[in-house]
Amino acid sequence: MLTILFDGIAYGMLLFVLAVGLAVTMGLMNFINLAHGAFAMVGGYVTVILMQRHGIPFLVCLPVAFIVAAALGALLERTLYRHMYGRPHLDQVLFSIGLTFMAIAAADYYMGSSQQLVQMPDWLRGRTEVAIGPWTLGMGYYRIFIIAVCAALTLVLQYLLSRTRFGSRLRAAVDDQRVAAGMGINVNRVFLLTFAAGSGLAGLGGAMGADLMGLDPSFPLKFMVYFLIVVAVGGTASITGPLLAALLLGIADIAGKYYIPQLGGFIVYGVMIVILIWRPQGLFARKGGRKA
Repeated sequence: MLTILFDGIAYGMLLFVLAVGLAVTMGLMNFINLAHGAFAMVGGYVTVILMQRHGIPFLVCLPVAFIVAAALGALLERTLYRHMYGRPHLDQVLFSIGLTFMAIAAADYYMGSSQQLVQMPDWLRGRTEVAIGPWTLGMGYYRIFIIAVCAALTLVLQYLLSRTRFGSRLRAAVDDQRVAAGMGINVNRVFLLTFAAGSGLAGLGGAMGADLMGLDPSFPLKFMVYFLIVVAVGGTASITGPLLAALLLGIADIAGKYYIPQLGGFIVYGVMIVILIWRPQGLFARKGGRKA
């Protein structure tokens, strides 16, 4: 039981890092970016290429995956996404889902359709067990690493959004773009950096989760619904909501697959439906949004 809970927490923390960028673009920037999973896939493939073809250590690949995905996100935000901000949500959905299928086709062409194998370093392959009364907690070193990194990122994000000048400028730009621009805030630059950071976090999550979640060209579609569940259930008032939603989703998914594997994703979607009936705006609803 404790081992399942621990594995669910690790999975949930990874989902949070993957989905937090989508929570920012949907909740704060009021843009529905269904191509978010493609940035995670880019981070995963960057890690695979660097490790398999160039022998780069895993820890070095992680910041590189973040930088590459962030740079790609910044480029696409400046050239494509920015023109879609004021468009209806249906246009945004069609636009971003089109980018998703283009990314899938490109990944299949250049990397092949088979699932990529990531060779973790020896110090992440082990496992330890701790006896807690009648219970035994089995902890894989790789999952301990994921929890530690994701927890640190959560604290950093919370600090950046609530305690820094950039966070205050972002909140001001979200509440009223015209007023923020009138106060001297470069709104376009704020949203560019925010979108790039969200894309970079997705790339980092894809790099860390390539071994745990699997990596193939269908990755953006396979986990798109999971990212949307995290955002819908958690709400967008702060990163606390998506974090709690990701943990609930991770634990429910792991426990459901272990105890009732025949039901597949029924447990996850059941939890989502119950929470959304109880709190239609998510666990932490946010008032306001991006004004064009």
